[in-house]
Amino acid sequence: MEVIKKDIDQLNAELTIKISETDYKEQVNASLKNYRRQASLPGFRKGMVPMGMIRKMVGTNILAEEINKMLSDKLYQYINDEKLNILGNPMPKESDEAAIDWENQKDFEFTYELGIAPEVKAELSEKDKVEKYSVKVTDKMIDEQILEIAKRYGKMIDAEVSDEEDMLYGKFEELKGGKVAEDGLSNGTVLNIRTIDKSSNQKKFINQKVGDVIKIKPLGIAEEQYVAAWLGVDKKEVSAYKGVEFQFTIEKINRMSPAELNQEFFDKIYGKDSVKSKEEMSERLRNEMEASFNQNAEQLFEREVQDLLMKKAKLKLPDEFMKKWLMTANEKPLTKEQLEEEYDQYAEGIKWQLIENKIIRDNDIKVEREEIVNHTKGMIMQQLASMGQGDMEDSELTDTANRILENQEEARRLYDQMYQTKMRALFKEKVKVKEKEISYDDFLKLAEKKKSK
Repeated sequence: MEVIKKDIDQLNAELTIKISETDYKEQVNASLKNYRRQASLPGFRKGMVPMGMIRKMVGTNILAEEINKMLSDKLYQYINDEKLNILGNPMPKESDEAAIDWENQKDFEFTYELGIAPEVKAELSEKDKVEKYSVKVTDKMIDEQILEIAKRYGKMIDAEVSDEEDMLYGKFEELKGGKVAEDGLSNGTVLNIRTIDKSSNQKKFINQKVGDVIKIKPLGIAEEQYVAAWLGVDKKEVSAYKGVEFQFTIEKINRMSPAELNQEFFDKIYGKDSVKSKEEMSERLRNEMEASFNQNAEQLFEREVQDLLMKKAKLKLPDEFMKKWLMTANEKPLTKEQLEEEYDQYAEGIKWQLIENKIIRDNDIKVEREEIVNHTKGMIMQQLASMGQGDMEDSELTDTANRILENQEEARRLYDQMYQTKMRALFKEKVKVKEKEISYDDFLKLAEKKKSK
């Protein structure tokens, strides 16, 4: 058996495997004999069917099976021995498969296309400056959060004049020439002012009273899902009302009145006597918000470093090979249009994976079993504390952690989490971190900008 590698370019190669009769004859004969021992045909005792008949019945199939086994073994043995860093899986050339004459051919030649992973050159140093943001939690933010929670536990009351947080009960009626169309669409509904897109559009529904009429084009002020609910039509049909004017007549204004900040309220939120005043609740919320914002800031910092590394690496992929492979490897059928639409995002993920794997290898980053068990135990203890429950015995805690890690999907998620934490720590060691405090609104804008890239 002979393997010949042909480099097409730096990212594409072909492997040709030549198989002669002497390579497969012994295995094929052994498989035929084994089949004969099991074969049972009318007129013959089990195991006594003539070999000539066996060859006619299954000889071609067994030949193909044995050669395919040899091909697979030799192909991956060669890739491992030569330390080829491939992307996807080897793909047989279609023209080769069509040309095989299994009935008469003695010697065979198979060619596989390979996508070669690019060499990764991307290192971090103190010359690299990366901003790490921290969000200042203000007293105003705390008060707004307390009010939001109080509203969740409050009660609905009728209001005389509408405000931006209110729910308006009323009727949408289609207009033609500025008047209600006799054969037009009419639907009673509930409109949450907060679901309207812009503050300029929301203002049309604020400071209104029962009986007031608002003329608008619904598809111009909110997302299709909300407009469909307002008009009482299927979301697929709502586009037919683009540019159509309606009037909305207010029949009732509902407002959520916040719950009183008393001990009963605090007990509902945090458990009996865990929090006893607005000041204590504010401190709890401040700690929770700071922890949440810090986690988000860590993720944004990580994304900044990822973008820096991607820019440095300037990786190219064997795109045409990858597209062909994705069309065959995808579990669900994939159209060419879908592939073209989704490929760039997929390619970016592959590039980052190559960079990440190199960083892990170069810096010998590992997550040991003991680490992941302790990490899982810490998560369990945090969950117990948030539920107001007492500590668990260490042995019971360890047993619980091990049971959680028996779930492969959950274990993989936790391992990835630990690797991510270690990667962030490494990034902070390597680059020059510039700490910067910003407002929550500015942080949201940055995160949204980064997400849209």
